[in-house]
Formats: sequence, C-alpha cells, structure tokens
Amino acid sequence: MKEVGASLSGQYSKHIKEYMGKIHFAYVITLCDEAERSCPAIFPGMGQRLHWSFEDPVAIMGSDDEKLDKFREVRDQIEQRVKQWLEEQQEK
Repeated sequence: MKEVGASLSGQYSKHIKEYMGKIHFAYVITLCDEAERSCPAIFPGMGQRLHWSFEDPVAIMGSDDEKLDKFREVRDQIEQRVKQWLEEQQEK
C-alpha cells in the first residue's frame, strides 16, 4: 500500500463484535466470498450491506513475485470499484 501512498501502520483485522451496538454504518461492504459467507448478514447499526466479489490474493499459489503481482492487481481493482461506487452515489 505504501506504493500508492497509503499507510496501514497501526491497522489490523478486527472482529465485527468490536463494532456491534457501538457505531452505525451506512454501508457494510464485503470484498471476498469467504467474508460474504461468514460475516453476519444483519447487525445493529448497519445500513445497507453490499458484496463486491474479488479474488482473495492470499489464496494465490506461486512465486513471491506472482503473489505480489496478484495483491497489486486486486488492490487496483478495489480502488477502481470504490471510485465507481462513489460516482454512482453522487448521481443519486
């Protein structure tokens, strides 16, 4: 992520229970099919749930360079999907 100017310093995966009943989310967006299957469909404080299916780069087999290329590819796909979604929201 540093390659694109984003720092993930201090960030870590958090369990959904950390947020339940404490914060309202207008949208919850899952990005991989495993998250779609395992995350709660509804929880207090959630607005609309969306699922955008992206290949999980962690599951890629290959050399370190091939894995890194897949992470970059998926990162860029997510960026484009977020930009597209934000444009769609502005049009509403």
